[in-house]
Amino acid sequence: LSLLCERIKKDGKVLSNTILKVDSFLNHQVDPVVMMSIGEEIAKRFENEKITKVLTVESSGIQIAFATALHLKVPFIYAKKAGAVTQTGGSYTTMIKSFTRGQDVEIRITKDYLTKDDRILIVDDFLASGSASCGMIDLVNQSGATLVGVGIAIEKSFSEGRTKLDQMGVQVHSVARVESMSPDAGVTFLPSG
Repeated sequence: LSLLCERIKKDGKVLSNTILKVDSFLNHQVDPVVMMSIGEEIAKRFENEKITKVLTVESSGIQIAFATALHLKVPFIYAKKAGAVTQTGGSYTTMIKSFTRGQDVEIRITKDYLTKDDRILIVDDFLASGSASCGMIDLVNQSGATLVGVGIAIEKSFSEGRTKLDQMGVQVHSVARVESMSPDAGVTFLPSG
C-alpha cells in the first residue's frame, strides 16, 4: 500500500458509506510528507507527457498541485471559487457541484495563466462524482489547451466519477482507490492506477 493508503487506514475516519474524513493529514491539517509522496507518484505516472502546468481547484487540491508541480518542475494554477478585484483581463468560468458544501459553485481561471499552448495535468484531493474534474476539463477546453490527464489522491471507485472520465477518454491515475468503506468495516482499497 502507498503511504497515503496507510495513512487513511491509520487516521482516516469513515463517517458513512460515502464520506471519508481525512482532515487530520490531507485537507485541513496537512502532512507534507504524505503530500510529497502523492505528488511524486502522480508526477511519475505523467512524467513523459510534456506537461507545462498543473491545474487544480481551491482549496484542498492546492497542496497536491504544489507537490506534483514541484516534482514535474512546472508551475501550477488553481481555479478560484470567487472572483477577486485583481483578476483582470478576463476569465474562463464554469460551474461545479461542491460535494462537501452541497451546492453549485462557480470556478474561474484568469485567461493569462491558461493558454492554447499549455499541456495540462489536472490534480485534486478526491474523485467521487467527477464534478470538479469535469469542471476543470471544461476550463481547459475553453482555453484551447491540451488535457494530458487527471491525477487524484483519493478516488471513491464506487462512485461514478472514474466512469465519466473514462468515457471522455481521459487518462486517470489515482494514488488511493477506495473500493468500499463503512464505519464498521473501515476502508477496502483497489490497486492504484
